This record gives sequence, C-alpha cells and structure tokens, in this order.
Amino acid sequence: MNLKKILVGALIAAMAVSMIAEARPMGGGKSIGRQSQNVNRMPPSQQAPQQAPRQAQPAPAPAAPPVAAPKPSPWKGILGGALLGLGLGALFSHFGLGGAMASALGSILMLVLLAGVVFFIIRLIRGKSQSAAQPAAFGGNNVYPMQPPAAGNATPEIGSRLQPAAAPVQPAHTPWGVPADFDSASFLRVAKSNFIRLQAAWDKGDSADIREFTTPEVFAELKMQITERGAQTDYTDVVSIDAQLLGIETGATEYLASVQFSGTIKPAPDALAEPFNEVWNLSKPINGNGGWLLAGIQQLA
Repeated sequence: MNLKKILVGALIAAMAVSMIAEARPMGGGKSIGRQSQNVNRMPPSQQAPQQAPRQAQPAPAPAAPPVAAPKPSPWKGILGGALLGLGLGALFSHFGLGGAMASALGSILMLVLLAGVVFFIIRLIRGKSQSAAQPAAFGGNNVYPMQPPAAGNATPEIGSRLQPAAAPVQPAHTPWGVPADFDSASFLRVAKSNFIRLQAAWDKGDSADIREFTTPEVFAELKMQITERGAQTDYTDVVSIDAQLLGIETGATEYLASVQFSGTIKPAPDALAEPFNEVWNLSKPINGNGGWLLAGIQQLA
C-alpha cells in the first residue's frame, strides 16, 4: 500500500513538473500573425534589450599606515627607581636596621637601578642608529635600486590598480518612421499595461478580453491554443517589463508599430524568473477612430 502511494505521488509530481516546463507566455512562445520585415532586417546586436553601460568603480584608497604605539619614557623608570630606593630605605628602618645600614642598602639599590636605566638608554640609542642606516622599503628615501620581480610571481605596481574596462556600449537603435510629434512615452506606457493585461487573460483563458485587444487573425490563433490546452490554466507572472518602440510602418490603409518587450516572467509561483524578449506588432487604421490592436507576435532570432 505504501509503495502504491509513493508511485502515485511520484507520477503527480512528474506531471506537475511537465506542466510547469510547458508553460509559455501568450502565443506559446512562437511567431504568429503579422510580421515586420524591418524587424527581420535588424542586426542581432540591436535585437538584444538595451542596457545602460556599467560605471567604472573608483580605485580603493590606500589603507592608512598603522599608528605606532608610543614608546615608554625612560624617566618613568628613573623616578620609579628613586621612589623604590626611598621605599626600601624606609622598609629597612621599619624592620630594625640602623639608619646608616638602611641608607647604605638604599643607595646600593639606587645605583643598581640607575645602571640599568643607563644601559637601557644606550641600547635604545644604538637601535635607532641601526634602523636609520637601513634603506626604506618600496621607494620613499630608498636610494638603492629594487630587484625586478620574478616573472609570474608578482604583479607589477604600474597598472595593477586599474579597474577593468567598462563593457562596450551597445549601439542605440534608431526608430524608423516615427513622426516627430508622436508621444512615444505615453504609447509605450499603455503598451506595457496591455501586455500585462493580455498575459492575465491568457492565463485564465478569457477569450472575451483577448478579443478586445487583438485583430481577428491573432484572436483566432490564440483561441485555438486555449482550446487545445483544455481546462489547464497557465501562469505567467510578469516580474519586470521594458518596452522599446522600434518603428512605425505606414501602409496603404493602416499603421504598423513594432514594440520590443523584454524583461522577466515566472512560469510558476515557486519558479525562478526567466527572461523574455519578443516583438509585438500593433496595427491601427489610418482613417477612422480605431485604436491599436495586437496584429502579430514576432520572435527575434
């Protein structure tokens, strides 16, 4: 019985994984409807979404040299020795030694301490003179030539702190056929809103909402895909989206605006966001009050 439950659970998990793997944005991730020849003629370098160039990071400031700890003053030892001698003299007197004997012992100890202080001062002076005679390291006041580093074992100082060159700037796209007074910013803002709305309608299989924003040709294709998937619903959470107006073509009876959408979407609630990059071709009649409708989805090479 337990083995049967395990097999059933594994089968359900495999079906769920396959359903997630087959999840696609509206249109099934393929080209449908009207296609723009101008988009096909775009170089591959301009078909990738535009990215701002990276700013070179400034070189880190050199670390401040460590502050040397203050050296002890020899005068503290001299004063301490004098006080110690006086204290020993008083101590000897306290234990019954005569004043002359206590004074003599205190004087001897004072001389021993003074001799130690003198020896310490001489060693300190000699140490300073020896360190001053040595050349400073890595330049500064060093008059001795440095030995060249062994090949492959050290990084030369010149150029070693340079930051890597910034990535080459992608050539900017020049839109074709866009009138000078065309409000591109408002047009793209509405286009992104409709992109997200149509993705939601696609997930739910809302044919009525899809019909409102698409041409009859595109609606027929999307309606057929919804019918083929049956009762299964899709999940396409638009995490981020950007839009770029590639250009507007003017035909005999209608305009055709090509908008490149790029960003990331999640095919499942617990899935990682995946990038997308495709062109939507929107058509609008030249005469009349008709609005922009989705006339085709074009996948980039």
